[in-house]
Amino acid sequence: MKYIVFFLFFFSLVTFSQTNFEKAENLYDQGKYTLAKSLFENVLKENPNQLKAIEYLGDISIHFNEWDTAIGYYPKLKKLKPKEANYYYKYGGALGLKSKDGGKWVAIRLIGEMKDSFEKTIALNPNHIDARWALIEYYLQVPALFGGSEKNAQQYADELIKLSPVDGYLSKGRIDEYFERDKSAELHYIKAVELCGSKNTYGRMLALYKVKLHKSDKAIKIIEKYQEKNKS
Repeated sequence: MKYIVFFLFFFSLVTFSQTNFEKAENLYDQGKYTLAKSLFENVLKENPNQLKAIEYLGDISIHFNEWDTAIGYYPKLKKLKPKEANYYYKYGGALGLKSKDGGKWVAIRLIGEMKDSFEKTIALNPNHIDARWALIEYYLQVPALFGGSEKNAQQYADELIKLSPVDGYLSKGRIDEYFERDKSAELHYIKAVELCGSKNTYGRMLALYKVKLHKSDKAIKIIEKYQEKNKS
């Protein structure tokens, strides 16, 4: 009899934890992050190694610009599942966001680990597109003294061309824009639009025409072309 009572008690705990997780996940999907956070924290009280709950809490911390909190959550994921590439990517992203907000000395302290995290992501998942984008930004933004390099940025853009031609051309355009080679950037964005025609590709073209090239006529044509393409 006592074994039956124990089983029922254990089953009720598991059911409670699952219910909390499902409720929290639904709240997260609705953008109700504060409510979701409280429930995910309750899930962790029942199961401190619940991977998805830890990941959601890290993501919620990012949403609230709480970089240090996120930086505390993501390493737990890496420790629990060290072969999961996306955990390293998210950790590197949190370090990058803290570097951006924290000023020069904070950035100097964190950029090495940030780069290592993105490289580890690619080592674990050679097809990881976002990690390559992150490394392109790293090599563009970091001063040459600390490893910044157009050559290395172009290397990852070349890899993107092979994995995802659209991302490859967009990244080539991004590099050209950074170095104010706007006409070359335009050509790369045109190739991306021709390949895909997504909102993102048109958006890159539009921003280039409006902000950099000051070609309002071309900007208007881009908007019209996108609207025509996406008529319901």
